[in-house]
Amino acid sequence: MDWQDQLISLYLQMCKFYSQGLSGYCTRTSHYSNLRFSDEEALTLFLWGIQEGCKTIKSIHKLGKQHLSDWFPNLPVYVAFDQRLNHISDVFIPLIEIAKDKSSTPDITRRKYDAVIDSMPIIMAQRGRRFNAKVAPEIATANGYCATKKLYYYGVKLHILAEHKPGKLPYPDYIGLTNAGMHDRKAFEMIMPGLGENIYNCYADKAYQTECKAINEYGSFTLLTPVKKEKGQTHLDSADKWLSRAISSIRQPIESFFNWINEKTGIQIASKVRSYKGLMVHVFGRLAAAMLIDVVKI
Repeated sequence: MDWQDQLISLYLQMCKFYSQGLSGYCTRTSHYSNLRFSDEEALTLFLWGIQEGCKTIKSIHKLGKQHLSDWFPNLPVYVAFDQRLNHISDVFIPLIEIAKDKSSTPDITRRKYDAVIDSMPIIMAQRGRRFNAKVAPEIATANGYCATKKLYYYGVKLHILAEHKPGKLPYPDYIGLTNAGMHDRKAFEMIMPGLGENIYNCYADKAYQTECKAINEYGSFTLLTPVKKEKGQTHLDSADKWLSRAISSIRQPIESFFNWINEKTGIQIASKVRSYKGLMVHVFGRLAAAMLIDVVKI
């Protein structure tokens, strides 16, 4: 399938999804809005631009103007295009649900599965600049810390729990967005009551531990994390090392999934975001674009 067919397929999918319910999530525009450029076209151009490697809305608009003008003849100026995306920001979450349903292969014999869970920072400002940041105060905070990068930041945190599929990237089952200071364990506790119906084991990193236990039973499911050294302990014994390696190897694909999403969409850096709706477009729009890559071929 060449790129023209892929673009047409993506547009037809957006028209189909829009007519089947996505239109109900769009903010009503005024009577004087220019609707020659439709919501379906705005969605298509945004998703296509992300899939083609554009990291900002301005670069997506530039792509449309310079290379896709025959396909989007009524594309408005950049500011109007940006505002249109903010108006339809609420469509991206249900669009992710649609992508999940379209990409999954239902198995009526499987009722539970093993899961992996992790989080990723969405950085809007970092280091000293984080104290002056004021964008999207409804959810973003300045008390974020990324241990992997040893970085303090202003922004939010993306949490994903996904089904573990050996040899494949995991596919998100639960997706959540919290303030940057939300501890991973606390975010996990918010969804714990419903997990027993879906999963056998959940593999996580040490941040999800409670009472420094590597294995915790929660009714019908088990949480497994690498073993933490106790206070004053310099080395783990052989059994604990083996358990930690085994758990880390199982949860490694969720880290690969975050790396793939970030490389494909640039989701982790949100320094160009200027509003709450813009943040929703940045996070969930990029997730939807990545998850829809294979759907347009179905």
